[in-house]
Amino acid sequence: MSPTRYLRTSQLAKAANVHPNTVRLYEQWGLLPPAERNPFNNYRRFTQKHLDQLLLVRQALRFTWLSGEVHKIVYEIISQGIQDNLGGALELAYKLLSQVQAERAQAEAAVRYLERWAQGVPPDATTRPLRIGEVARLLDVSIDQLRNWERNNLLETPRDPSNGYRLYGADEIGRLRVIRMLIRSRYSTMSVLRMLNKLDQGETDQLRQALDTPEAEEESMYVADHWLTTLNDLEKAAHELIQQIEATLTRRQSEESG
Repeated sequence: MSPTRYLRTSQLAKAANVHPNTVRLYEQWGLLPPAERNPFNNYRRFTQKHLDQLLLVRQALRFTWLSGEVHKIVYEIISQGIQDNLGGALELAYKLLSQVQAERAQAEAAVRYLERWAQGVPPDATTRPLRIGEVARLLDVSIDQLRNWERNNLLETPRDPSNGYRLYGADEIGRLRVIRMLIRSRYSTMSVLRMLNKLDQGETDQLRQALDTPEAEEESMYVADHWLTTLNDLEKAAHELIQQIEATLTRRQSEESG
């Protein structure tokens, strides 16, 4: 058996194209296994397995923009890597890919629903105006959410001239169904507003692009401001993560047999 080849912090960082402080932080946060110390100078002595885990962490953390189940799976993958259970990490990476693909399918379905509505297909058959409480129950959203969408200029609601109460007709409820589906599919309020502004100006051909492309004057701060592009990138990243783990498994198997 060949002697273990040790790597210093700077060498590990260079191999992963990160700053040495990033390596130290990852070890401090428990994302890397603890490293032995050189008894003569107390330097950390990292190994190839530490480098494999560092590369795994760097790839996996690309998904932390996503919350919920995806976020949980990411840290389960990292945990399996720390335990040197790459088979378990690979299984979870395929699960991660499935989750990202499900997110993308939901986002695409919301766009198709939007496009059909923009083409004139009515998403609601309401015949009489409804008050805000009735609409909240109909759409399974809170009254505060409806008011918030109006405050964010996603729609204007007519008022009853006799008492000032909001009255939602078929057009408003149809628009709200589209807004609700887009928001629940994780599009940001800014991207929905951007798209609706285009639609209200009579531009119906580039709604998908409007959802996904911040204007030059916008300060795009969230991945949900360009959600379709984000999901496309993350699906590619999931495939890359799978390939990375598979390559590590193949290399280690070759080393063991050699």
